[in-house]
Amino acid sequence: MDNWVWILLIVVALIAGVAIGFFAARQYMMKYLKDNPPINEQMLRMMMAQMGMTPSQKKINQMMAQMNKMGGK
Repeated sequence: MDNWVWILLIVVALIAGVAIGFFAARQYMMKYLKDNPPINEQMLRMMMAQMGMTPSQKKINQMMAQMNKMGGK
């Protein structure tokens, strides 16, 4: 075979690999976020209530800000 055929096969395989990798990573992240949703204010209130605390809105806001800061958001 000629060299251009090999080059074409390599380019097609590379494009296919990138596309398959993208969709596999996307599917994995969607499943991960479905199984492990990020914590929101309602979940934080529920967790604190289970620990016997009655948090104020100020305390909830402080904890959410700290969690966002630690999470790199």
